[in-house]
Amino acid sequence: MTITATHPRAVEGTPLRSRLDTTSDLYRTNRKAQLKNLAELDEQLELARAGGGQRYRQRHHERGRLLVRERIELLLDRDAPFLELSTLAAWGSEFTVGASVVSGIGVVSGVEVLVLGHDPTVRGGAMNPYSLKKTLRALEIARRNRLPVVNLVESGGADLPSQADLFVQAGKIFHDLSELSAMGIPTIALVFGNSTAGGAYVPGMCDYTVLVDQQAKVFLGGPPLVKMATGEESNDEDLGGAAMHARVSGLADHFAVDEQDAIRIGRRILSEINWRKSGPGPSLPADSPLYDPEELLGIAPADFRVPFDPREVLARVVDGSRFGEYKPDYGTSIVTGWASIHGFPVGVLANANGVLFSEEAKKASEFIQLANQADTPLVFLQNTTGYMVGAVYEQGGIIKDGAKMINAVTNSTVPHLTINMAASFGAGNYGMSGRAYDPRLMFAWVGAKCAVMGATQLAGVLSIVGKAAAEAAGRPFDQDADDQRREAVERQISAESHSFFMSGKLYDDGVLDPRDTRTVLGIALSAAHSGPIEGRRGYGVFRM
Repeated sequence: MTITATHPRAVEGTPLRSRLDTTSDLYRTNRKAQLKNLAELDEQLELARAGGGQRYRQRHHERGRLLVRERIELLLDRDAPFLELSTLAAWGSEFTVGASVVSGIGVVSGVEVLVLGHDPTVRGGAMNPYSLKKTLRALEIARRNRLPVVNLVESGGADLPSQADLFVQAGKIFHDLSELSAMGIPTIALVFGNSTAGGAYVPGMCDYTVLVDQQAKVFLGGPPLVKMATGEESNDEDLGGAAMHARVSGLADHFAVDEQDAIRIGRRILSEINWRKSGPGPSLPADSPLYDPEELLGIAPADFRVPFDPREVLARVVDGSRFGEYKPDYGTSIVTGWASIHGFPVGVLANANGVLFSEEAKKASEFIQLANQADTPLVFLQNTTGYMVGAVYEQGGIIKDGAKMINAVTNSTVPHLTINMAASFGAGNYGMSGRAYDPRLMFAWVGAKCAVMGATQLAGVLSIVGKAAAEAAGRPFDQDADDQRREAVERQISAESHSFFMSGKLYDDGVLDPRDTRTVLGIALSAAHSGPIEGRRGYGVFRM
């Protein structure tokens, strides 16, 4: 179903007026901190791009083979953007940053696709637990946004020492590829090298399969395993070579003479599938914001506890800096309203001072319902410490009102795109469409934090509980030991709430330079419009 929406309120939105003082100490402090954060991010991104390191990259080239990012570059349309996803997967773990897989959204032969490519310079492209999570997340993004999938296959299969964390869930890759096919979402496998054991089912379950001569090796068991199991003598080509599968088994739909030929065939397949988006295209003027996105570095806080006006962010992200604010004088710690990004109409919910009160929760619930009535995607800009606590607020019904907002978020069916700008703590993470609420795509600014609460607050709560327990037991309270525990807890929570740590666990889809926010949201909105954009017309019971 194609929906045409004029959204006059977004066209007529008043241009935001920025009050940002770029000469202030706060601006300079924020900018300095964000540039430091970005330098650290660049280091980690370089590690991911380096794959297994120079030695293995050189050896791969010496074998006449392209690196995974070189394959992706040749696959994509010239000058087309590529939104890489989960680049920091496995950060902080024993595995290589990036988790031996590259995933992202790009354009091939004019078709927006989800690309999944093994990096054979990292342990032969073997899949570890983080590779699995990254692959499954990519396939989920493809399914929910109706994106064709291109697999660039060269993997030795499972990383056997970690099989206990792989084997059971790895079957979901086969499930998801089969489901995508049943949904009419094309899947393509371009096989450049090994695709063994369970990995052999990837080309087997894709709609289209291309194998490269003298490189592709697709078999359930290689010559050593066959020899051990059956006593049969065989070689790679007879068991699973491209020529055999193209002429004997029928697994290969296309026989490629080399890697460039395989990529050419893959592009041709996508040009022939007659793919059409189900959602509407951009319908509003996509003029640039009135203010410089570079200034976002001075807006993003060095300390998440320092509030900032999210309208200053919107003025540098939305088309023409136009914003039709909804209920501006009610529930003022959340900003809601209508705008467009690269021509796509959106509703925006942005935290202002971090705390969500009852008024904010009710305002957000109403706005989410309105967006669903108008079939308008929602952008959540998180900077929240959670819902307000205290006797007055409990008696005022904060639980009921927070439940309304979470109900609205849960049952909303328009696409959600979420960005953690500074802080995403407590149930505020849930109410602002955190990962557990299935946003289509979710990102974090490089300096953002995410946890059950701030490190200082969490350590303080544990200290208070410890004191109360000592009093109840009638034993003396050891202040020195408590101070040491408190410091240790603060260090732990500070490390675990870091944007690299959260993205390494795949709790979001990537860490962003704030200046890229508009571009990333534009790509994400375009991808989401590959499927129908339809809001919910009925909701569950709202506890009044």
